[in-house]
Amino acid sequence: MNGLWLTHQTLQLRQDLPIPQPAPGEALVRVLQAGICNTDLELLRGYYPYDGVLGHEFVGVVEEGPDHLVGQRVVGEINAVCGHCQYCTNGNSTHCENRTVLGIVNRAGAFADYLCLPEQNLHPVPESVSTDAATFTEPLAAALEIQQQVAIAKGDRILVIGDGKLGQLVVQTLALTECDLLAVGRHAEKLANLEARGIRTGYADAVQPRSFDIAVECTGNPEGFAIALKSLRPRGTLVLKSTYAGQLSLDASALVVDEITLIGSRCGPFPEALQLLAAKKVDVSSLIQARYPLRDGLTAFSHAQQRGVLKVLLEM
Repeated sequence: MNGLWLTHQTLQLRQDLPIPQPAPGEALVRVLQAGICNTDLELLRGYYPYDGVLGHEFVGVVEEGPDHLVGQRVVGEINAVCGHCQYCTNGNSTHCENRTVLGIVNRAGAFADYLCLPEQNLHPVPESVSTDAATFTEPLAAALEIQQQVAIAKGDRILVIGDGKLGQLVVQTLALTECDLLAVGRHAEKLANLEARGIRTGYADAVQPRSFDIAVECTGNPEGFAIALKSLRPRGTLVLKSTYAGQLSLDASALVVDEITLIGSRCGPFPEALQLLAAKKVDVSSLIQARYPLRDGLTAFSHAQQRGVLKVLLEM
């Protein structure tokens, strides 16, 4: 089969990859479409020493697996867990100490014709949800994870920094609460997507220091982190949604003196994400910047790496 293979921070299109064979309890999925996200780009820059097929945001059709899933369009949670370690038995399976992670840790990813995942990871896509929309299930679930981790009350002042792919989804999901929300970015055309939905936006100079209850950092760069930290009132909460390829320097004293809660946030609830997509409560179509066939995957990655680009899709 064909696939985009990463090795030593070099990406290549390979046409000689074997079709994966599902292990017991796993399903073979024929990939229809997959999205390039910032984590893929960070892996290319050396964020984590991964060699193999990249990609973890996908929609596919089950070709081998349980009868109730065969022939179904599905999306898949990316953490394949052991089910018996201390994290799995304590209800924290996304931190399974034996896990593999689709396209990130020891499991071939979605930028290929086929992939394998445990049956329990797969979620059927409702008929009312298009393949384009379903491709955003994984990042939308990641956006929803914030509300699983942080209690958001009516009127809470929340700042989201970053108008990129994930930032747009984070803002849209938080806007469904009754919080007092401000989205900050650098690109007028991206902020316009949010303004069209009645969301207040601005640039960095719109952020008043020490005035927000919660700040969500979605840029993955030190400047965004610094803005988020300075924006928080004492005992505020800083949520980090982005991975960082390099080292991040921070003023630890500010965290201590102001008693700031720092929360890392990644994977989230797929059922809730699919429900939002089915109810059309979030807009993802405006986030699609370009689409390429898998054979042009290297060009697609070059496009995705350009500053200001939103979601680039790969069609298998």
